Amino acid sequence: MNENIVKRNELLAQKVINGLKSRNMTGYYAASKEEAVKLALELIPEGSSVTMGGAMSAHEIGLVDVLKDGNYNFIDRDKFEDKRAAMLAAYDADVFLASANAMTEDGVIVNIDGNSNRVSAIAQGPKKVVFIVGMNKICDDVDGAMKRARNVAAPINAQRFGLSTPCSKTGSCMNCKSPDTICCQILITRFSRHEGRIHVILVNDNLGF
Repeated sequence: MNENIVKRNELLAQKVINGLKSRNMTGYYAASKEEAVKLALELIPEGSSVTMGGAMSAHEIGLVDVLKDGNYNFIDRDKFEDKRAAMLAAYDADVFLASANAMTEDGVIVNIDGNSNRVSAIAQGPKKVVFIVGMNKICDDVDGAMKRARNVAAPINAQRFGLSTPCSKTGSCMNCKSPDTICCQILITRFSRHEGRIHVILVNDNLGF
């Protein structure tokens, strides 16, 4: 990665981390995917029950494989015949892994969800939430974060899941009410009442969608 981009990411990450601190959340900066995994494992004690809500960023840095192979109770919803049971198990997990569809420079986190299991677990349930967020997700403000979530993340995810939504065909949000829409619930996390619950690892890389 270009050294000027790296320097910009370092400086911007500190701004985001300060914003998170003001919102009773904790931020970290990882210069590489490997460093991000190391930071995440420091937040996830061995023996913890861990689950996730389809966070591609956690897969991309290799964290999911480490947890599956390590001394952790990884709740893999792909192995559940009853998907609802897997989703409900997330609410009582020690750690919930997540990513963000977008974040603001002052630490607000934006996520859009179809089944809403991901956003509901972020909002309430698991004892700890660990976000893995590439620096490509950082936006100026909430309006910018919403636009990114709806016009970048949502169309790509709709295409990834083979959904028949207008955005999967046009590449941008059409504010649809399609039966396949994945924009059912929008969660804006602007503050955490519970100190030590929400942790955000910012990664010096382009991760997720």
